[in-house]
Amino acid sequence: MKLIRTEEAAGHVLCHDLTQIVRGVTKDAIFRKGHVVREEDIPVLLSIGKEHLYVWEKDESMLHEDEAAEILREICQSEHMKATAPKEGKISLQAECAGVLKINREKLVAVNSLGEMMIATKRGDTLIKKEQVFAGMRVIPLVISKEKMAEARAAAGDEPILKLLPLKPKKAAILATGSEIFKGRIEDTFTPVVMDKLTELGASVTDHRILDDDADKTTAAILEEVKNGAELVCVTGGMSVDPDDKTPLAIKNTGADIITYGAPVLPGAMFLLSYLKWEDGAGSRTVPVVGLPGCVMYAKRTIFDLVLPRLLADDPVTAAELASLGEGGLL
Repeated sequence: MKLIRTEEAAGHVLCHDLTQIVRGVTKDAIFRKGHVVREEDIPVLLSIGKEHLYVWEKDESMLHEDEAAEILREICQSEHMKATAPKEGKISLQAECAGVLKINREKLVAVNSLGEMMIATKRGDTLIKKEQVFAGMRVIPLVISKEKMAEARAAAGDEPILKLLPLKPKKAAILATGSEIFKGRIEDTFTPVVMDKLTELGASVTDHRILDDDADKTTAAILEEVKNGAELVCVTGGMSVDPDDKTPLAIKNTGADIITYGAPVLPGAMFLLSYLKWEDGAGSRTVPVVGLPGCVMYAKRTIFDLVLPRLLADDPVTAAELASLGEGGLL
């Protein structure tokens, strides 16, 4: 940094905060470290007694922190995101709609490993609500070399590091199984919980049935719901290893591809995820069919809350991703 006359400071970057004190009114920084001095700032600076300033020396090989932050924004931002204006070298990203955050984790680590810059995000593959801030980025020093920021661009590659997959207003069917509710011995308290979770995320429940513990009838009901246009089928109950619990068998007999029966998440260990490929006159589509264990009915957060946003965003869930939920899976 160097010391210059305030009258010559336009275009230079301040190296420290400058405080204005007005008795009984204010004592605060009128200009903060990193501020680029404008012509109109000079009379204000002189009015607070600053006839000389410490500034960064101009160097064509360097970028101001706000300029560099814009580069970090560019390598992160994609559709359905809006950015805040740079402030003190920091920019935040907000969601323009509810969606699932996808992160190129390898590229994120590569950029953060360069030093002198950082990108922090919410956890990937999770629900981001509309208007929620889900990422922040900044450079650490007041100025940074253009060469360093070129390294960041190269590490990020041609595609944005972050993507937001919007939730879609899917049509869902709920099939509640169990002889105890089918025969009216107890009230079905499971369906309202699942319905609330679906509608909260913008899905609509187009059909609801109560079925006995009969695997063949459950299989037929699942196929009929998909034939009638269901884009997601939730089967509740019958998910344990008791002889009368036949939901996993019923789902398997539809011909669906079973991704997992069991997940390393508590509550939710007996969760089943499958995808049923369907073809008819309207073309081919893939419909998620899930088996929901009883914990979804009474626990506030379960495996279903982790997976549902991805199902509504058409983000395929793999067995490996489900296996990775064990770390942090004790909800």
